[in-house]
Amino acid sequence: MHLKRWLTGIISVPVLIFIVGYGPRWGFLALLCAVAIVGMFEFYALTEIQAPRSVLGVNILMTILLFLALTMRQVMFIPVIILIYVLFPMIFFVFARKPPDKTLTVQMTTSVFGAIYLSLPLVLLALIHFRAMGRWWVFFLLVVVFAGDTGAFYTGRAFGKHKLHRTVSPGKTWEGAVGALLSSLMAAVLFLSFIPLSPWGIDMLVLVAILSASAQIGDLAESLLKRNHGIKDSGQILPGHGGILDRIDGLLFAIPVLFVYLLLNF
Repeated sequence: MHLKRWLTGIISVPVLIFIVGYGPRWGFLALLCAVAIVGMFEFYALTEIQAPRSVLGVNILMTILLFLALTMRQVMFIPVIILIYVLFPMIFFVFARKPPDKTLTVQMTTSVFGAIYLSLPLVLLALIHFRAMGRWWVFFLLVVVFAGDTGAFYTGRAFGKHKLHRTVSPGKTWEGAVGALLSSLMAAVLFLSFIPLSPWGIDMLVLVAILSASAQIGDLAESLLKRNHGIKDSGQILPGHGGILDRIDGLLFAIPVLFVYLLLNF
């Protein structure tokens, strides 16, 4: 598992660095769109949703249009697309001529939740990328979150004794959580020593701590979804890591934190 985990990282990191830092912006948006769509498929498979294909198909189409609107800098279309995410399942079942049943409510809400859960944080990441020095802020976020994830994994295996959340994720420990925080802080200090995005101070210390905590909560949230359905990994697309959801679960929760920080300070 460790070998697969590191090989996947060695192969994917240079590609990610090129797309985020040096490739055309449309390439980065295309990557986010692909991640959102694959993650959506994993989410619907994980939750065993039985929503009609037309509903799921519209969600996929709206996701493509969402990132196409960003590519064309037509941000005003984003609220309309989000509204279609929410309204289309209800419209579909109004005209589907199916007898009223509580399972229809579950299908509607789950189909909407999956689309919003995956798409909106990635849209915020795209908006971060649009900002001045935005590519470097994206790198900063990825470094902090992924360093914390790696730190939690190895610290937890080496020193973990006290369970962080026994019922949701028995493998995670408080020692691993502390390791994640320390790893994120060290990675942030190292990153900012080479790329001075912001002076190192109390505000950056608090930001990194909140990013680390948010990422760990996101990890636990996805663990809850998987445990609800008795599934270990959301997919197998990333050897040693699992599925797309397994890789970005913490990132989805950390992105809004950085977005709000940049909105308030830059």
